[in-house]
Amino acid sequence: MSTNARTRFYEILPGALVWATLIGAVLFSYLYPLAVICFIIVFDIYWMLRIAYYLPFLLSSWYRYRRALGRDWHAAAQAMPGYGEITHLVMLPTWKESVDVIRGTMENMLACATSADRIIVCLGGEERDEKHFWENADIIRREYDGRFKHLFITMHPDPRKREGEIQGKGSNLHWMAEQIKPVIEQMGIAPEKLIVHSFDVDTVAHPQYFEAVTYAYLSEKDPTKCSYQPVALYNNNLWDATAPVRVAMFGTTFWLMTELARPEHMMTFSSHSMSWRMLLDVGFWQKDIVSEDSRIFLQGLVRYHGQYHVVPIYLPVSMDSIADSYIGSIKQLYLQMRRWAWGVENYPYMANAFRVDRQMPLGVKWIYTFKQLEGMYTWATAPLLITILGKLPFWLAPEAYRSFALFQNTPFTLERLMQYSLVGAFVSAGLALTLLPPRPAHVPRRNAIAVWLLQWLLLPVTFIVFGSIPAIDAQTRQMLGGRFRLGFNVTAKKRKVPLPVVS
Repeated sequence: MSTNARTRFYEILPGALVWATLIGAVLFSYLYPLAVICFIIVFDIYWMLRIAYYLPFLLSSWYRYRRALGRDWHAAAQAMPGYGEITHLVMLPTWKESVDVIRGTMENMLACATSADRIIVCLGGEERDEKHFWENADIIRREYDGRFKHLFITMHPDPRKREGEIQGKGSNLHWMAEQIKPVIEQMGIAPEKLIVHSFDVDTVAHPQYFEAVTYAYLSEKDPTKCSYQPVALYNNNLWDATAPVRVAMFGTTFWLMTELARPEHMMTFSSHSMSWRMLLDVGFWQKDIVSEDSRIFLQGLVRYHGQYHVVPIYLPVSMDSIADSYIGSIKQLYLQMRRWAWGVENYPYMANAFRVDRQMPLGVKWIYTFKQLEGMYTWATAPLLITILGKLPFWLAPEAYRSFALFQNTPFTLERLMQYSLVGAFVSAGLALTLLPPRPAHVPRRNAIAVWLLQWLLLPVTFIVFGSIPAIDAQTRQMLGGRFRLGFNVTAKKRKVPLPVVS
């Protein structure tokens, strides 16, 4: 099989598994309803056990998060040998953001525990937003030049004019890294002493985040072969977001916290950190992919033949939630979840790279491949199997099957299993209260409490509309290929109030 044919097979496989499940559930609910009922029972038990398995990890991560908030990371990092040699490079790719969003991020970095003379800021715009970006860049240069170790500004050429690139964060980051590389060399900073932070431009890091990363970096035996993943919150404007957005964003945070508690085989997500040495070794971010946050980790994993892992940082970095009209928020949320689901594009990359890598341990290949495929499959199918498809046999089965004991007793069994599974939702709702940012003055207290309690009633709907459907959409697009492939869409940043103080 040629490489192109093999790649197409890997692109088709995730979507084919999903559609085989969906079509099979409908077809066999009529032809073989008892077999489908048995499958649904087994799947629901599996899902309940999966929730029971993940909950302790979520609670453990939450406990570590609360402890990390109270630790003096600045003092801990300063006590580590080599602390004074570490420099931080913050990469801020932009696309049509307002100057207030950029300014808020800059002010946050100036207020952090790390001295600004150890922070290099690289602000990267896009040629397709040239006029607007240079207006913002001129303001940022006037207000912040000289306040950091170095402020560097780049303009990414239009990807439509460059072969092998797509419009997106990854291609912009690649250009930014290429442009700042000679500057880093001229400054005499060793690649092993430079920690790179790939941030969304709206990222508000905890005041001691850079110090916590420094401490973790200096604690690792081989720090250049690690990525450093914080807890991602979406609290910058959470009170201005709609209920479905809040539920979806907290769902993302809890998924990530669960992963942080078992980081052995996780990948990076959203804003995170890594070494400049690794970026040099892998040739920076790929320019033709959407999911650059997880792909850069995989590039390191492949480059070092499996000897690369994620180090949890139990401090928050907060970003903007979608804040628009109700209909606008629903649309933007769907597009954002579909973009995240487009992480399915990593599966062909993994499968091809792992196949030819003779040095990577077989166990590492198996775990990452299975986790990627299983995660994408359950993301697309689980909400539908649990809420809708599991009921099809009772709607479509011929009359001859309806007298069977299995047919009559199963609805009660499934109802009880789902009741047990709701424990996860109640735990999530409780933990979410502890992660809320301070309530802004323009949100009445009684309205806030009522909305916060009632929003969790949307969980079953959110589970399907912003879980299954965008995942099916993304995997189907990859399966079809060609013009159906996704490009990079950016979530608009809108705030009604200034950024909160992160504590």
